[in-house]
Amino acid sequence: MTIRIPEQSVDALLTSKSDAPLIREFTAVKQAELFETLRHLRFSGQLVLITLKGRKSILHLYKGMMIYVTGGEHANRRWFRSVRACVPELIDDLPKLEREIIEAATHQTQIGWQYQLLASWVKRQAMTLEQAARIIWGILNEAWFDITQAVDLTYELQPISTDSTKHLVFIEPAEVIVETERLWDAWQMAKLAKFSPNSAPTIQHSQELQNSISTAAYQMLSQLVDGEQTLRDLAVSMKRDMVSVLGFLLPYIQSGLLDLTTIRDRPGPMFAPAAELPNIHSPLIACVDDSPWICQILEGVLTGASYRFVGVNDPVRAIGILLASKPNLIFLDLIMPNTNGYELCSKLRQIEVFRHTPIVILTGNDGIVDRVRAKLVGASDFLSKPVDPQKVLSVIHKHLKNDAPTLIPSGAALPQSSTTVSADRKVYYPTGDFKNSERFA
Repeated sequence: MTIRIPEQSVDALLTSKSDAPLIREFTAVKQAELFETLRHLRFSGQLVLITLKGRKSILHLYKGMMIYVTGGEHANRRWFRSVRACVPELIDDLPKLEREIIEAATHQTQIGWQYQLLASWVKRQAMTLEQAARIIWGILNEAWFDITQAVDLTYELQPISTDSTKHLVFIEPAEVIVETERLWDAWQMAKLAKFSPNSAPTIQHSQELQNSISTAAYQMLSQLVDGEQTLRDLAVSMKRDMVSVLGFLLPYIQSGLLDLTTIRDRPGPMFAPAAELPNIHSPLIACVDDSPWICQILEGVLTGASYRFVGVNDPVRAIGILLASKPNLIFLDLIMPNTNGYELCSKLRQIEVFRHTPIVILTGNDGIVDRVRAKLVGASDFLSKPVDPQKVLSVIHKHLKNDAPTLIPSGAALPQSSTTVSADRKVYYPTGDFKNSERFA
């Protein structure tokens, strides 16, 4: 396949968010062209892909290579499922896992606590670099399958300067595209294109199902199909591929005995054990952001610093939730589905109870125009993404001088890896100089 590299610069690709380019039918060819362009431009930062339903996936890149993906549907389930498939012993002890997540969230980089925890495990030799690579490969493939199934979407590019030695692995986008295309073709060939692997099968007519199959088959099916496990979860527990799992269930779905339903993502473990929850009189900090992982990061940072926290992922419900909770300070994401931080800030300032509440705009766009506009609608401050824990605590301390607890120290840097190992795919491991890193095919 010949891929044409458009003669564009990163600036040309960075269209304004109000004019985010729409990609119709985001096929493998278009995917390859986009990544070939980003590789040619040596782009480092975030490729934000937004479906027409407003679901946002953030692909983290270093010089056009894939590092990790956050957001999308069921980001927590995806992470837990991938870790459990590779090193289940690391997540079986939930109290220990919660403590590790608190530490990871406090010291996280722009990629988030999940990636930071993988890096921490590699540093402590709780897992090998090869295991981390397999986990990241699985996460990327699941997320990219969902993006491919979305068909139409818009994209944004957010450049971020980064150090190659602070990343675990670099994965060739072409490898992920080819593997996803293989899975997507099999999914379509089996006439499953209209079904999402993130949906969960549930029993609709228990008695009819019991009458139509053997007792042993019914017992097995009722244990598997509990409405809590997605098709992907079932594929892992049954040790079969998704096409086989859905193919097995499809006759029951078509007859109406089973149904596929949408379920929520798995919640992340609580960031603070009950004995260490913030005092009820400590300041309450709210975050309105459609990205669950941003709220989870802030929750980890703030509860770890003895603040109370409320996260709102649905901007439509934000004002009602904020009125009910009356936070001492509010973080507002700038870009969200159906509204934006400017509009929400303006509406909040019209409500008497929020007239003087500090409101901090969160954005990946740190331009002078955005800062001026934020001030015009009544924002108290402006904080750039990626979220830096120390800056978050500093801005809270600035606006809540009389109430803010003592600031926690900033975290240590991510480990630098010079390990070289073999793998089946084109995965690169940093050795201090990306250009001279070993490639393993």
